[in-house]
Amino acid sequence: MLPLRCFVLLFAGTLHAQNLPVEVANLREDVRGLSQRLGELALRVEQLERENAELRGQVGAAGRAQVTLAQLRESLAESARETRAAVAASKAETLQQVAAQMEKLAKQTNAALESLARPNGGRAATAGFTEDFPREGVSYTVQKGDTLAVIARKTGARAQDIINANKLADPSRIQAGQVLFIPGGK
Repeated sequence: MLPLRCFVLLFAGTLHAQNLPVEVANLREDVRGLSQRLGELALRVEQLERENAELRGQVGAAGRAQVTLAQLRESLAESARETRAAVAASKAETLQQVAAQMEKLAKQTNAALESLARPNGGRAATAGFTEDFPREGVSYTVQKGDTLAVIARKTGARAQDIINANKLADPSRIQAGQVLFIPGGK
C-alpha cells in the first residue's frame, strides 16, 4: 500500500484532471475494503482453529474415538488447505484490483502529462493559420533577444506571414536557435 500512496502523492500535486481526486478516493476505499476483507478472513481462520481445538478436546474427553486419528488429521489438513486457498484467492483478487486501479491512474496521469507537454498547455490554438503568404523566402535562425517584430524588421517580411508560414500558436515563445521560414524575406 505504501508504493501506491507514494505514487498518488507524487503526481497528485501536478495533475489537473478533474476526476483524479475522486479516483484516488475510490482507490483508497477499495484498498480499505479489501484490507478489511483480509482481516475478516484472518479472523475466520482463527475461529476455525479454535473450533478444531475444541473438537479435539471433546473427542479426547469423551474417551471413545468415533473418528480415527488419521481421519481427524485429514480433515484438519483439508480445512487448512481450503483456508490457504481462500486467503490466496483473496490476496490475488486484491492485487488484481489494485493493479487495475493503478493502471487506470497511470493512464490518467500520462494523459494529463501529455496534455501539459503540448504547446499552450494542451489547449487548441485560437488563431487560425492561413496559407496566404509568399511561398518563396529564406530560413532564419532566431538569435538571443529576437522577437517576431525584430525578425520581421530585419528580414523585411510581415509578422503575420511569419506566423502563418511557421504555424506559431504563440509567437512570443520563439527561442534562440529555432529556425523559421521567412516568406518573402531577404
